[in-house]
Amino acid sequence: MRKGIATLPLHWGRAPRWLFEDMKKLSLALMEAMLIEYPPVKILENLSDPYYFQSLGCILGFDWHSSGVTTTTMGALKEAFKKLDAGIYICGGKGKTSLKTPDEIKKIGFEKGMEVDSLIYTSKMTAKVDNSALQDGYSIYHHTIIFTSKGEWSVVQQGMNETNRMARRYHWFSDTLKDYTCEPHKGIITDGFTTPLNMVSEDSTGSRKISTEIASEYPEKTLGELKKIRELKMPSRHYIIGYDVNLKKLRKPLELAYSRQPEDFESLLGIKGVGPATIRSLALIGELLYGEKPSFTDPARYSFAHGGKDGIPYPIDRENYTRSIRYLKKAVSMARVGETEKLRLLKRLAFIDNNDININNPKRKGGKNVKV
Repeated sequence: MRKGIATLPLHWGRAPRWLFEDMKKLSLALMEAMLIEYPPVKILENLSDPYYFQSLGCILGFDWHSSGVTTTTMGALKEAFKKLDAGIYICGGKGKTSLKTPDEIKKIGFEKGMEVDSLIYTSKMTAKVDNSALQDGYSIYHHTIIFTSKGEWSVVQQGMNETNRMARRYHWFSDTLKDYTCEPHKGIITDGFTTPLNMVSEDSTGSRKISTEIASEYPEKTLGELKKIRELKMPSRHYIIGYDVNLKKLRKPLELAYSRQPEDFESLLGIKGVGPATIRSLALIGELLYGEKPSFTDPARYSFAHGGKDGIPYPIDRENYTRSIRYLKKAVSMARVGETEKLRLLKRLAFIDNNDININNPKRKGGKNVKV
């Protein structure tokens, strides 16, 4: 099940090298502490919770509402788990690194003697759903999958919208997965709403079915219908635009779909080359010719867990934030780290707690920057 989505301001720039190094050390301490009390799957469950993830990013010292909290937190955790023999692995990352995710999974599978085909499929399908089935204006540019030696998994990925300069984070968790393509959300965190083509809504059940049927028809028939639709004057309320469909580029994925004869919408999404434009076109035909309307509702339901130091989207919920910090203080005190390091980390958390939840770190001089 996809557990939630968070929407964050898109921030450019770099995180100080010293901060990222501290994030890696604190991540290691926190994960060691968690593993004392909980099984590995609990960590995956926590990371699939957008509220927990946002809190963790704050504790690690990164901007609460920056898009970089996703990339730096996952980067720090990825490095931390390389040093832990916990049966937890993280693959993927930002940009070109995300494209190497299947190869990273295969490497771990070979080294650990694990069957990883299903994990590779999960990695690809979750990205395809959030990029093509839910067209909310955010293109996936960061993708990570966290999995255990038992095959349990969680996915954290982020999309970018260059128009409104926002980034939206998507969370998935294997424990309650029933269907990749129907109501996979459990909660979505956002401070802005869009009017997307939401093909994973329960209200889009008929649209998913008819889209799959249309994709199985002879391509020339489908392209002919689209050519007619392009000539129509679409009503202003319509969110699927016919005239932006490139028929030449659409031919190949339609031919592939026709040759494969997909049995359901998930199979259709899994066909290479079937992307946002193909899904949008099939949904358009399904609505105008067959009356099967897709959903245009943004599945966002919630706002941030703690609020922000700058009052956006609302002032920090100090009680909730303090509760998170109190738990992490206990966790860090149990971590298997040296006394000097443990004391420094505890002082850092105490500084946060005793300064009106000021999540800014004291300025440091020197050090290189790490790209986020």
